[in-house]
Amino acid sequence: MKALACELPSRLKVPLSRLHVPDITSEVVSRGIVAEISGKTVWRWLSEDAIKPWRRRSWIFPRDPDFEAKAGRVLDLYAREWEGKALGDDDYVVSSDEKTSIQARARRHPTLAPAPGRDMRVEFEYERGGALQYLAAWDVHRAKIFGRCEEKTGIDPFGRLVSQVMTTEPYASARRVFWVVDNGSSHRGETACQRLSSTWPNATLVQLPVHASWLN
Repeated sequence: MKALACELPSRLKVPLSRLHVPDITSEVVSRGIVAEISGKTVWRWLSEDAIKPWRRRSWIFPRDPDFEAKAGRVLDLYAREWEGKALGDDDYVVSSDEKTSIQARARRHPTLAPAPGRDMRVEFEYERGGALQYLAAWDVHRAKIFGRCEEKTGIDPFGRLVSQVMTTEPYASARRVFWVVDNGSSHRGETACQRLSSTWPNATLVQLPVHASWLN
């Protein structure tokens, strides 16, 4: 039974992405491993060896040959350091990203407020308003977020987010503002770095290694 629990569902020809206790219980009975067994017993047997097939952990192989150096400078910024020197009080670190294809929905009927003996009531039906993109900039050390919705992502929408931040104090008069971004098309490559610094001389674009957006 433990060996079965450690198999991938696809190899067992079971139409599941992960196995849970009821699935394993049903499978061991259908395969004739046991005549009958309770879920509690299955749980106890798996627990003896800390087998938890319903949990998963994902990973990705770094492909960037300069992964360590690129990741290191981002982690240094989070620790308020750049090129071996501590950041000053007028240096800021902003982490930026885009969340794409967010469904804009509106309830067709008003929500009713809670009352004594009654939960808040939300009517199920909604109207679709299309998809929006949410762009966000997070001041890492001040825990302040700037956000905006756009019809699409791209160089111009990202530029509007940057402008929203860089025209606001204390960033407008800051000595340096480091923008940590992934390798999305809106801010990829040396051209993007030059475009940012030419528009905002006190801004520095710091790009993550490829496939490392989890560092952002």
